[in-house]
Amino acid sequence: MKILAVVGARPNMMKMAPLLEEMRRYPDLEPVLVHTGQHYDRRMSQLFFEELGMPEPAYNLGVGSGTHAVQTAQAMQALEPVFIQERPDLVLVVGDVNSTLAASLVAAKLGIRVAHVEAGLRSFDRSMPEEINRIVTDAIADDLFVTERSGLENLRREGVAEEKIHFVGNVMIDTLRRHTERALALGMPAQLGVRPGEYAVVTLHRPACVDVPEVLAGVVGVLAELQRRLPILFPVHPRTRARLQEAGLAATLAAAPGLRLLEPLGYLEFLGLMADARLVLTDSGGIQEETTALGVPCITLRENTERPATIDEGTNVLAGLDPARIRTAVLAALANRHDGRGRVPELWDGRAAERIVAILRRTGASGPRHG
Repeated sequence: MKILAVVGARPNMMKMAPLLEEMRRYPDLEPVLVHTGQHYDRRMSQLFFEELGMPEPAYNLGVGSGTHAVQTAQAMQALEPVFIQERPDLVLVVGDVNSTLAASLVAAKLGIRVAHVEAGLRSFDRSMPEEINRIVTDAIADDLFVTERSGLENLRREGVAEEKIHFVGNVMIDTLRRHTERALALGMPAQLGVRPGEYAVVTLHRPACVDVPEVLAGVVGVLAELQRRLPILFPVHPRTRARLQEAGLAATLAAAPGLRLLEPLGYLEFLGLMADARLVLTDSGGIQEETTALGVPCITLRENTERPATIDEGTNVLAGLDPARIRTAVLAALANRHDGRGRVPELWDGRAAERIVAILRRTGASGPRHG
């Protein structure tokens, strides 16, 4: 069975790596890795392939950046001839980036079976481009692999046939468990002059947080206060760095000696930093999951989350974007008030890829195929 495994952006790499490794164990499977190039610089893409032991892509399509419409359309145009040439039995997509949507649409139009890993997640906020990508991909996928129980409920509510839905756990956690020891061995806190358990990590990249100057200024203000209590390490996404400059926040950042801006980090570097943190503040979906698996307190700077298990069971607190609420959540986290939460969600055991590949081997070639 030939499977085209499509990735496009950095979060896809952590999800696809354990699936490729598991598929390569079986001689009856022929995985072919396709990288759209949605993230294309070394730190945002190539380094992840190297660190995660992923093979070089058979196709690197170099789609690059652009508006959501342009990026999705260019990915579709680049993917279609690859799909026609390769004639796969199955297209495997992960997550919710534009490349995920593009690959799913192209495959469906060509009559090729689609499997979506990380299906069913819903923020119920259609202003998020990722939410649109999730809804459309799930509507046309043939096999939907779900990470948490909320995904089961969402897909059933949307009328997805029960035989298409598979509750398998979280492949992101497969990758995390496989690499945590290596990540810790890097000694990232010492390299950056902080002590394990005595610093905070921050990541920001979503438009709702970084594209509104007054919102971004409010968040930076809270960080300026927090850095008086403990050092803050802030790997800055290139887009976020530009927004900080445009919002005129350089003076605030410069006046906060405990707030250190870093270049984007590789997967292992960031995992090592996050695993030893006292606290993480983020607007990332994946980091909500990773901190839950690591037992590290997480303050999510968003008004909603598509990963409610990280709140119901994990260490995540949804603080929104109001500075007062963020401040309250941070103080509670520093005081170790977690209301007895902190469990790892069901099936986040490092074996999700095994379950997914077993199902693909059983069902993946049974559907329609491009003729």
